[in-house]
Amino acid sequence: MANLIITIDGPAGVGKSSTAKKLAQKLDAAFLDTGAMYRAATLTAMQSGCKLDDIAALEKIIDATNFKFQITGNQMTVKINDTDVTEQIRDTNITDNVHFIASAPSLRQRLVKMQRQLASEQRKIVTEGRDQGTVVFPNADYKFFLTADAAKRTKRRADELAQKGIKVDAGKLQQDIEKRDDSDRNRSTAPLVPAKDAVIIDNTTLTLEQTVNKIMELIKH
Repeated sequence: MANLIITIDGPAGVGKSSTAKKLAQKLDAAFLDTGAMYRAATLTAMQSGCKLDDIAALEKIIDATNFKFQITGNQMTVKINDTDVTEQIRDTNITDNVHFIASAPSLRQRLVKMQRQLASEQRKIVTEGRDQGTVVFPNADYKFFLTADAAKRTKRRADELAQKGIKVDAGKLQQDIEKRDDSDRNRSTAPLVPAKDAVIIDNTTLTLEQTVNKIMELIKH
């Protein structure tokens, strides 16, 4: 296992990935994008044509798939059966269906195993997700939980998509984010909650740089 593990959890659109990536750069640590791993599993499930609520079938599909997650510098590349899908997994259709994988205990266990394996290969790691501090790395050196109001998170996600040339309906996007929040918080397996020993940071009024600096200050102390 890595000598230094920092977990950053929180709801959709709160800036977990951007914060974790920038923090990893400052600490010369690897960045573990767990969301990409769930998206890869979701893409595999969708490409199979299998019903996404057929857990038994999905278990077989995921077990038979060769996933390769590689961290190079501060970027994680994702391959499914030797095909690079790093960009493809960001499609909004994937986002809309991730909850099928995330809410199934047996499928989450498979992803958690992959996450721990990847972390064991790194010297220092910053990992983000929804259950990193509570389930995946309960003994992490530092745990943070980011939060922000839904309107702010919607704007951030819309801006992020706009930079990729993707236009979205802000109203529908906020509804989707709030729906995802409810799904994450109320699922029976690894619900979205702060770890008891996590530091909660509301970054509604903070910039990305300010959020990262606040975490850096807390780590130093």
